[in-house]
Parts: sequence; structure tokens; C-alpha cells
Amino acid sequence: MIATDILDTPYTLSAEQVEFYKANKFIKLKDVLDPSTLAHYNAVISNKVDELNDVDVPLEERSTYGKAFLQLFNLWLQDEVIKELVFSKRIAKIAADLMEVEGVRLYHDQALFKEAGGGITPWHADQHYWPLATDKTITAWIPLQETPLEMGPLEFSAGSHEIMEGRELSISDDSEAQIEKRLKVTDFEHIIEPFDAGEISFHSGWVFHRAGANTTDTMRKVMTIIYMDKDMILKQPSNDGQKDDWEKWCKGAKVGEVINTPLNPVLY
Repeated sequence: MIATDILDTPYTLSAEQVEFYKANKFIKLKDVLDPSTLAHYNAVISNKVDELNDVDVPLEERSTYGKAFLQLFNLWLQDEVIKELVFSKRIAKIAADLMEVEGVRLYHDQALFKEAGGGITPWHADQHYWPLATDKTITAWIPLQETPLEMGPLEFSAGSHEIMEGRELSISDDSEAQIEKRLKVTDFEHIIEPFDAGEISFHSGWVFHRAGANTTDTMRKVMTIIYMDKDMILKQPSNDGQKDDWEKWCKGAKVGEVINTPLNPVLY
């Protein structure tokens, strides 16, 4: 077992970085993880995804969503080593500091592995799926390797959390077309950049984002951790996706009360 002390070592944000996140509702931060820690969790998470993945439909026969990535949830419940990463105080504190809240809980984690030849991830806003009462949500998007443009890194429409249109759309060809059309008539900057090894992005639940296709012959491996304000209230679900998420990720929580369940521990 390698040392993973960095997972609990504070990462200090500047006032300028917090202000950038407040304005744009995303930020990319370099050197959040060191090479040895990243390589360690790349191997462990890759093995667990290989073990748990049950998708056997050929890539060309899948829907746009199915071509976008292999998706596995709450790996922290499946593996004690992966739990160390998901429960990292270093990453959780960054999430709390960017949202300017006292503490954060886990909503859930997910591995997003875009296969060689995998398709785009269409424009969408995550919080469409979440039965959460406020916008105090944030996702840490953790590439497990250096991620050049050809591999399909995450792209952002900076500041697009202000747009209400398109929030109701699930990830699909329709969301890609409609949201792209809407964004083209705005001044929001479209950010498309590679990720260095150890670089992590953080984005809010309502900012629009997408990812390109993976045109390489290598799997694009990403682990994500979704955080919410530790005082987040469960709201009455407004669509079927939110009902499903309540049952899966907040089981036992009650509408109008803080989401304090065994699946949603306070991480910082």
C-alpha cells in the first residue's frame, strides 16, 4: 500500500479562485493529486470497474447515452481503498470552500469510463436529476490519467448556470442540440481544455457541460465525487429522475428535512 497522505492534506485556494468559481460555477485546479496517488487509484478503480461492469452491448449498437461512458455508482460501498479517495478531506474541503459552506456531505460517487471510440457526452446540467432544495452542489471530476482533447475531457459553458432553458432536459441527442443552440446566442465562454495528470475540475449542479468523443485507442478513466451542502434539504421530486435518485442515493431521507442518511455522510 502506498502512502496517500495527500488525501487529507489541505489544498489552499486563493480568494481569486473562489471568486472565479462564484462567477463561472466551474474551476480547474492543478496538482490536487500527485502522480503516485493518481496511479494507485487508477489501478484500483480500473480493476473494480472491470469487475462490476456488465455492459455487453457493442458500442455501435448503444444509444448516445450508452456510447458516452460506462457508468458505475457508489464504489465507496464496494471497496475500502476507493472509499479512501471518496472520503478525502482534501477534495471535500475544496468543495466546501468553493461553495462557501461550512461543510459538505456525499451525494454519491460515480466512475465514468469513456471507452476507446466512445461518443460525446451531450450538453446537460446535472441537477436536473437531483431532488435537492438549493444550488449548493458541486462535482469533483477526477481524471485518472492525463486527458488530452482527443480523449474527451469535460467542457464547460462558463457562467451558464444563469440560463433556465434546457435545465429540464435529460442527457440525450435532444439536450445536445437544444442546449448548444441556446448557448450559441449567449456570451458564455465555451471552455475546452485538456487536463494534466493530477488536475481536477469542480462544477456546480446547474452549469451546462459536455464532453467530446474519445478518438484515441485508450479508455478515458474518470472518477467523480458529488458533494452537497451538509445542511441540504430533500425537496419534493419534480421528475422521474429525481424520484429515482431519492430512492438510490438518499434512501430514508424525508422531504423537507436534511438529507442525513448512512449513504450521505458528512465528509468535511
